Amino acid sequence: MTVFLIISFCFTARTFHACSLPFELKLFMMAADSAILVGLVEEFVSGQQDSKAADTATGLKKGQFTILQLVEALGLHLTSSQPQTRARGVQLLSSVLQTCHGDLTEGEVVVLLAFYENRLKDHYVITPHVLQGLKALTKCSVLPPGSAVSILKSLFQDVHVQSLMLAERSCVYNILIQLMESKESELKGLGADFVFGFVQSVDGERDPRNLLLAFQIARKIIRGGYDLGKFTEELFEVTSCYFPIDFSPPPNDPHGITQEELILALRAVLTGTPCFAEFLLPLIIEKLDSDIQSAKLDSLQTLSACASVYEHKELAEFLPGLWASLRREVFQTASEKVESAGLAALTALTACLSRSVLSSDSEDSLNVFLDLVLKDCKHHLCEPDLKLVWPSAKLLQACSSASYRASHKVTAAVMPSLIEQYNSRTQCAQRRTLLEVLQGFVQSVRSSQEDDSVLLDFSQSLCSIVFSALSESNAGLQITSMHVLTALGQQTGLLVESDVKLAVDHLTRIVLEEEDVTVSTAVVESAGTLARLHPAAFISNMVPQLKGSIFSESLAQADGAAASQEHSQQALHQRCVTALAAVSSHPSVVQETTPVLIQVLTSAHTGTGSFSLEEVIAVCLSLQRIAGQAEDTEENGQVFHDIIIPRLLGLALQAALNGECSSEHRSPFVEETVLSAMVPVISTTCSRLQSQLAGRTALRSVSLFLDGDVSFLPENAFPSQIQLLKKQASDSWKQSQMVCLLMGCVCSLPRGVEIPQVDRLLLELEELSCTCDHPLSYTSAAKCYAGLVNKWHVEALESLIDRMLKRISSELASASSSVRTQAFTLLLWVAKALLIRYHPLSTTLTDKLFSLLSDPELGSLAADGFSLLMSDSTDILNRGCHADVRIMYRQRFFTENSSKLVQGFNTAPQERKSCYLKALSHILTNLPRQVQITELPALLPLLLEALSCPDQGVQQSTLSCLQPVLLDPPSALITQLEALVGRMLSLITSPSMKVRIASLRCIHALARFPEHEIMPFRARVLRALATPLDDRKRMVRSEAVLARNEWFLLGSPGGR
Repeated sequence: MTVFLIISFCFTARTFHACSLPFELKLFMMAADSAILVGLVEEFVSGQQDSKAADTATGLKKGQFTILQLVEALGLHLTSSQPQTRARGVQLLSSVLQTCHGDLTEGEVVVLLAFYENRLKDHYVITPHVLQGLKALTKCSVLPPGSAVSILKSLFQDVHVQSLMLAERSCVYNILIQLMESKESELKGLGADFVFGFVQSVDGERDPRNLLLAFQIARKIIRGGYDLGKFTEELFEVTSCYFPIDFSPPPNDPHGITQEELILALRAVLTGTPCFAEFLLPLIIEKLDSDIQSAKLDSLQTLSACASVYEHKELAEFLPGLWASLRREVFQTASEKVESAGLAALTALTACLSRSVLSSDSEDSLNVFLDLVLKDCKHHLCEPDLKLVWPSAKLLQACSSASYRASHKVTAAVMPSLIEQYNSRTQCAQRRTLLEVLQGFVQSVRSSQEDDSVLLDFSQSLCSIVFSALSESNAGLQITSMHVLTALGQQTGLLVESDVKLAVDHLTRIVLEEEDVTVSTAVVESAGTLARLHPAAFISNMVPQLKGSIFSESLAQADGAAASQEHSQQALHQRCVTALAAVSSHPSVVQETTPVLIQVLTSAHTGTGSFSLEEVIAVCLSLQRIAGQAEDTEENGQVFHDIIIPRLLGLALQAALNGECSSEHRSPFVEETVLSAMVPVISTTCSRLQSQLAGRTALRSVSLFLDGDVSFLPENAFPSQIQLLKKQASDSWKQSQMVCLLMGCVCSLPRGVEIPQVDRLLLELEELSCTCDHPLSYTSAAKCYAGLVNKWHVEALESLIDRMLKRISSELASASSSVRTQAFTLLLWVAKALLIRYHPLSTTLTDKLFSLLSDPELGSLAADGFSLLMSDSTDILNRGCHADVRIMYRQRFFTENSSKLVQGFNTAPQERKSCYLKALSHILTNLPRQVQITELPALLPLLLEALSCPDQGVQQSTLSCLQPVLLDPPSALITQLEALVGRMLSLITSPSMKVRIASLRCIHALARFPEHEIMPFRARVLRALATPLDDRKRMVRSEAVLARNEWFLLGSPGGR
C-alpha cells in the first residue's frame, strides 16, 4: 500500500512542477527524461549492471530528474512479487540516496522515510538495502521532527540486528550514531526504551570493527545524560562481557584495529558512570585473580580510570577486597608492568578517597583505608634485610603521593620509625636500604599551598641523617644520601639557610676529595639541582673553593711520585671544572663560574698555570655545557656575548699571531683539538642568543675576519693589519684555521639574523677553501660557506653557486691541480647544504659527485662523501644550528639517484666499481629501515657484489646495511640465501675485526629466516663458525658464540 501511495505522490508532484512550462516542451522533456531514467532503472534492476547506480546519481545531481521521479520509475520493480527484484529496486534507490541525500527536500524525506520503514517488514533479502537507505536519510539536514523516534522504533521492532551480516550491523550502529549527533533531544525523549533497544541490538556482537562503533554509542549514552532507567545492569552486562579485551589482529590486517584501541574504547564505557560501580568493582577484583598478565594489567588500569570518576561512597564497600588484590599484585608480582599499574591504581584510589567531604556523622574513608594499608605494610619497614621492605615501601609511597592528606597520614606513621631504625643500625647495607626508603617517601609527599610541608617536623632529623651519611666512606651510602639531599632541597621550606650552607660544604668536600667516578657523578648531579634552587649558597661557598683548588700549586713530591701526583692533580681539576659547569644555570651563578673557566684558559695560554691540553679541552666542554643548560635569559646571553665569545676569539688570535715566538711555551690554542673543542662553545651560545645580541655577534665576528676589527676583543694589543681569511706566509695556517671559530659564530645564528657583508664573506671563504693547503682551514672554510648558503634565500644564490661550480669544475678537471682535494671538499659541503633544503641546484652538485666516483684519485673520497651527505652533521647543517633541513630529504635523494648509481656501476671499469658499491652502502645505511626493505630487491645484486669487494670499508658498510633488514627479511632475500650465506661465511675470517663482527651478526640474523629455508645450510654454517670461536679478539668470539647457539638449536625440540 505504501509503495502505491509513493508512486501516486510522485505523479502528482511531477504534474505540478511541469504545469508552468509550455505544453509541447513539457511533453518533450518529460518523455526524454523518462526514457533515460527508465533505461537506467531497467539496466540496473534487470540487466544487473551496478555501474548504472552512479549514472543515475549523476543524472539526479544534474537535475535531469528528481528522486521522486526515480521512485515512480521504480514502481513496477518495487511492487514486484519477486523479492530479488524488489531488492534490486531498493538497492538502486539507496545507492542514489547515499550520493544525493543533501539535495532532498523535507517533503521528499518524509515520503522516503515512510517507504523505508515499511520495507523493514519486507523479505530479509531487502533489509540490507533498506538499512543503507535509512543511513543516507539520517544524514539529511532537513530530517523532520519525530523522524528519529520513528526510525528507531522501526529498527528495534522489525530488525534482529545480530542475525544480519557484518556490513548491515555496522550500518545499524552508524544510523544510531548519526541520530545521536543530530537528534539527541528526540532520542532522550524515548527514555530507557532507547537504551533497551541498543542493548538488544548489540548483544552478541563479535566483530572488532562493530565493537568499536558499539562502544562509541554506549559511551555517548553514558556521558550524554541518557536515562538508563532499570536497564543500567543490562547495559553494563552487554559491554562488560568483553572485559578484559583479548584480541590479536590478524597479520596484514587492512583495517588496522589494535587491541589497545578496543581496550581504551571499552574502558571509556565501563568507567563512564558511577552507576556501574557496584557491578564493575567486583568484576575487577575477580579478573585480578587471573593468571594472564594482560588481564591483570587491563584490570588495574581500568581501576585507575574508575577512581577519577567515582566518589568515596561508590568505593567504600569494596575497599578491603581491592586492597587485598593490589597488595597481592605488588607483593607477589613477577612483572614490573603489573607492579607499576598496581601502584598507580593504589594512588588513584587514595586520591579519590582524599576528595571526600567529611561530615560529622560519617567516617573518614581515607583514614580507614590508610589504616588498612599501614597495618599490612608498616611493620615490614622495620626489617631492612628482608625483601618485603621494598614492596611495602612502594605501596606506602604510592598512597603518600596521592594527596596532601594522605602524605600527612603516612609520613606521620612511618617517618619516626624509619629515622629510629637508621640511627640504631650500624651496617652500611642496612642504612643504605633505609636511606633509599626515606628517599622514596621524601620524593612522594604532596605539598599544599596553604599548609607547611608534611616533612617539616622531621626536617632536622632527616638533615642530620643525610649529613652523617655524606661523611661516611661508603660510596653507596654517599650516593644515596645525595639523592635524599636533592629531594629535600626540592621540597619548599625544608632546608633552612644553615642546612643549605652545610650541604654545599659537604658537596664541595666530596668534589675535592672523592675520586670514585660514581660518587663524583652523583655529587655533580646533586649540586646542579640544588644550585638552581639556592644559587647564593653555591656562589659564596662552592665556587670560591673550587677556584682555589684549580689554581693552587701542587706540593713538592719526590721524583718517583711526580707522575702520579700530576695525574691526581689533573683528575681534581677535571672534577672541579665539571662541578662548576653543573651548577651554572642561574644567571648569578653563571656570572661567577664562567670567569673562573676563562681564567683557566688564559693561564693555559700564557703558561702561568700547569694545565694540560686535556684540561683545556675539558674546560671548553664545560663552557659548552653551560651555554646549553643555562637559563635562557638576557643576563646569560649578555655574559656569553660580552665576555665568553670575545675572550675565546682573543685567546685564539693571540696564539695564532704569536706563532712560535716563544720557545719555552706553546699555546694550546694553536692545536686543532682545542680549536675544535671551542667551536661547540661558540655555536651553542650563538644558537641561543636573542635576536639583538645575535645580530651584534654576527657584525663583530664578520668585521674581525674580514676587516681585522679587534676593537671588541679584550686586551686589545693586536697588530693593525690582520687578515685572517687571506693566504699569507707558510706559517699562516695558525691564523687561517681560526675560520672554524667564524663558522661557529655565523652558521649557528637563527635564520632571521642578517649576516653583514655576506657576499664578500662568501667570496673570501671560497678563496680560502680552494687555495689553502691546511686541512682544518680549508675544511672549516668549506663548512662555513655551506652553512651560510643553506640559510641564504635570495635570487643571487644561483649565480653564486654557478660561479663556485665553474671554479671547482676547472680544478677537478685538471689532474695536475694541487688543490683538487680542497675543491672536492667545498663541493661536498655545498652539495649537502643545498640537498637538505631541497634546492634545485643540489642535483647539479650531486651529479658532479657521482661523476667523481670514477676518478682514480678522488673516487674513494667521493664514495665516502655520500656518508656525509646522508648522515647528520654534529657541528653544522643541523636543526640545532637553525639550518634549513627538510623532512625526508634522504628518501628523496635515494629515489632520484639510485638509478644513477646502478647505471654508473654497470658502465664503470672493474677497478672503479668498488667506489660505486661503497657509495651505495653509505646511502642505504642512512635510510630508514622501511625504505631499505622496499628498495632492497632491486639493489640486492649490487649488495651481493659489494660483499665480494676487496675493500673492507665497502664490506663493513654493506653488512651494517643488511643486518637490520635480515631480522625481518623480505621474500627477495630468501630467494638469495645461497649467495648470502656463502659470502658472509667467507667474511668471518676477514683481517678486519669490524668486518668479522658485522658478518657474524648477519649470520646470527639469518637464523631468523623460515626454518625450512635455512635448515639445508645448518651443517655448513656450524662448521664455518668453529673458526671464529677461537678468534684472538674477545668481541669476535662473543658474537660467534651467539650465532652458533642460534644455528645449533635449529630443528631441535628446544629450538625456535
